[in-house]
Order: sequence, then C-alpha cells, then structure tokens
Amino acid sequence: MKKSYFHRVTEQTPTRFWINNVTREEADVALEAGAVGCTQNPSYVYKMLVHDKEKGYAYDRLDAILAEESDDEMVQEILQQQLVGEVAKHFLPLYEATKGRLGYVSVQGNPFREDVENIVRNARFNRKAGVNIMAKVPVTEDGLKAIEILIAEGVPINATEVMGVRQAMDVCDVYDKVASKMDNPPVVLFSHITGIYDEYLQGYVKDKGIEICEDTMWQAGMVIAKKVYKLTKERNSKVGFIGGGARGLQHFTEMVGADCNITINWKGTADKLIEQDGPVIDRFHSPVSESVLDELLEKVVEFKRGWEINGLEASEYEEFGPVVLFRVSFEKNWGQARELIKARRAAL
Repeated sequence: MKKSYFHRVTEQTPTRFWINNVTREEADVALEAGAVGCTQNPSYVYKMLVHDKEKGYAYDRLDAILAEESDDEMVQEILQQQLVGEVAKHFLPLYEATKGRLGYVSVQGNPFREDVENIVRNARFNRKAGVNIMAKVPVTEDGLKAIEILIAEGVPINATEVMGVRQAMDVCDVYDKVASKMDNPPVVLFSHITGIYDEYLQGYVKDKGIEICEDTMWQAGMVIAKKVYKLTKERNSKVGFIGGGARGLQHFTEMVGADCNITINWKGTADKLIEQDGPVIDRFHSPVSESVLDELLEKVVEFKRGWEINGLEASEYEEFGPVVLFRVSFEKNWGQARELIKARRAAL
C-alpha cells in the first residue's frame, strides 16, 4: 500500500512537517499524517473562541478563568496557556518517544508586549503548561536579548519573524555565545517566514509600480531562505531551520529536500498536499538562476535588505516591512480576542 505524502517526505528526505495553529482535532489528524511538531501564534485564542467545533470548549475554559482573574490581559494569557497546553498533550507521546528531539509545540504570546521583560515572563509562564512547550520569540532587538536569557535557562526556542539573512545570523551568534558555556543546551530553531516575505514583496512591487517578471517574484522568499540555509550549514550551526508563513503549496514543496521543519496550516495546505499526493522531489537544492537574483537585487530594495548579510541592523528588525505585516495580523486577532473576553465578562 502506498504511503501518504508527508510520510514519504519524511522517509525520502530530511524534511519534516510541522502543523500551524491547530485545534485538538487537527492536531490528531496532523500527527497521524506525519507531523512532528506544532506552532501556535497569537491568533490562536481568537480562532478557538470563534471556531464552530471548539468555541464551546474554549468558552468553558474562559468562564472558569474569568471567575478567578480580574485583569482581562492576564485572562487572555492564561486562556492561551491552557488551550495550547491541551494541544501539547497530543504531541507529548512523540516528544517522550524521541527523548525531546521531536514533538514540540511552540507558542508566541501577546504581540503588544514584546519587550525583553514580557517575552521572558510569558515564555516562563507558558512552559508551565508542558515539558514540550517551546517559547516562540520574535527576532527583534529585544527578542534577541530575551532569547539569550531563555537559552541560558534551558528553554527551547523557536526564534520567529526571521525575514532577512542578518536576523538568522544573529540568532546563531546568540546561541553559540550561550550554548558554549552549557553542558546540555536546549533545542533552538529559527523560523524564516518565507511565505509572508513573498506576500509583502508582492505588495511592495505593486505599490511602487516596479516592472518585474512574475516568475522572478514567485521565487523571491525562497531565494533568501536558500541563502539563510546555506550560511547556517557553512558555519555548522546547531540552530535548526523552520520554513514558515506558507501562502501557497509551493512554500512546502519548494523546501522539500532541506534539513528543516516546514510549518503549514492544516486546512488549505496540508490537506491539499495529501489530496494531491504529488511526487517527493528535492527542489530546495536546485540552484538559483543568476538572472533571477540579479533582477531582484536591481529592482527590489526590500529584497536586497533581506538578502545582504549586513542589509539590516538589529534596531531595524521590528519595523522591517515583512515583519510589520506579520505582526499586524497577530495584533488584529489578539485585539479581537480581547474584545470577546471583555464582552463575556460583561455578560456573566
């Protein structure tokens, strides 16, 4: 009997499938399909509160928290911790069976509170929900400082919102600095948000009226992902690679072959890839055409900033266009969840 798509990917390549922002049911079907990890973002509480199958369960949790906690901001953090903690239980057997190599569930907290103190506090808080909880930390100037603190404490890290090459190199530098002093450093990964970068660049060239080949633009985010991957491999980094922010099936299929994890949504991406059941082909190691790279560097400044090793300073990460685009979606959903929590308190 022919094995399913993701199982074949795992058998034939070093590429691994992670699932993004899942319900409890989606966690189970993803694990059955071959998922080895999970990432939950700040949109998760809102998703659960409006989800047809999960909102009853989520509101039951919310009501119990509201009865004990008067601060709505804290209510939302507790609710996120509990909801994500339940998903982490589904991945725990895999974590235990692989002795902490697989089965992590990463979680990123309040996108409005991403200073060093609050990132560290939230990471410590979420870790109480399960041994396989991984702190998801944005790679900003403050985020890098928080990552340094958390690695030293043995907290596994998903360093997220990486768009440019310099951000990934900074994560590796921080890891090397801290891990060299530790006997057993934690698992640290960084997420290159390839799909969001593509989405941002598409909007950028349209707004600027830049005439550029559509085929070239289709490859832009992956071109940078390949450079990031190459540089981390050349330095023999122990920091793992995640491809994220998928906006099309290609953000999985074009990374197949890489020694990495790729995080995708279940509905509309993972389920479609299983349905299509395409061939497993190493596309990631296909060379980038010089003409594609030349056109991108010549015409798209925001690509060049991400591509060049020193194209960005740490002080610029937080306001780099694709990072802002990513964060705005989180802020919107976090705010929507907060309004639902306030309304629920008023109704009780």
